[in-house]
Amino acid sequence: MNATTARATWNADRPWRGIMVATALPLREDLSVDYDAYAEHVRRLIDNGCDGVVPNGSLGEYQTLTDEERARVVRTAVEAAGDGARVMPGVAAYGSAESRRWAEQAAEEGCGSVLLLPPNAYRADEQAVRAHYADVARAGLPVVAYNNPIDTKVDLTPALLARLHGDGSIVAVKEFSGDVRRAYEIAELAPDLDLLIGADDVLLELALAGAVGWIAGYPNAFPATCAELYHAAVAGDLVTALPLYRSLHPLLRWDSKTEFVQSIKLSMDLVGRRGGPTRPPRLPLPAAIGAAVRAATEKAVAEGHH
Repeated sequence: MNATTARATWNADRPWRGIMVATALPLREDLSVDYDAYAEHVRRLIDNGCDGVVPNGSLGEYQTLTDEERARVVRTAVEAAGDGARVMPGVAAYGSAESRRWAEQAAEEGCGSVLLLPPNAYRADEQAVRAHYADVARAGLPVVAYNNPIDTKVDLTPALLARLHGDGSIVAVKEFSGDVRRAYEIAELAPDLDLLIGADDVLLELALAGAVGWIAGYPNAFPATCAELYHAAVAGDLVTALPLYRSLHPLLRWDSKTEFVQSIKLSMDLVGRRGGPTRPPRLPLPAAIGAAVRAATEKAVAEGHH
């Protein structure tokens, strides 16, 4: 499927579906945000078949941004995308009130949805999780839950997701647990809750299990090929999808590793899409990991991926 056809299938009524790229944030050598490079990056992603962008996620280093920077990143994404519905800002914060304020800012900028982690300042119980999502949903934008029990220590189990959906607090889930078996239980308990692929290295498995979107990392470096892979996977076209998946998997698996931000930014730099350095506490990649990412990236380029 070419980029024009892919864009034509995007549904503005459910803008969280399709390929929403969790955008890396280009930084200059002095670690300031290069907003012009970011705007160019957003435009290039959409021009190459991606449906929208997710600024201010973990890949966008939101934890290291000032409030002014974080707000400007969203404005830049909306302007560059040409349609605010294509922008799903991450609104995670330590406090529910702060998350709601970021959701309200997203609404003011015309965004189509927001991505929300559970409370992550402590190991929240179910009551706190449900209150948190209900509070942020009151900002008025559709909320996509982000299940990342590895980092947050709060697990949005299929049963809890069904309750959040029943509360009217969420429309979809970015599933990052890595347990693809959950897709079937989610479909049983909450059949109207949209399942979004949350980790690049389980894309094919979750697509075949019924996912209707991908909040993606490696399209930052290879948007056109990743778009082709996604559309083939959700269509069940294994003749196309499986060889692409096998070819890209040495890169896709870095999305689930601790060094995912540095790895994806390195790949971007290698293919001419500015990634730049990362802000502390993230450090440059150790030599061995950098060499592995470089080799996988160069192999992907040699195989014609772009």
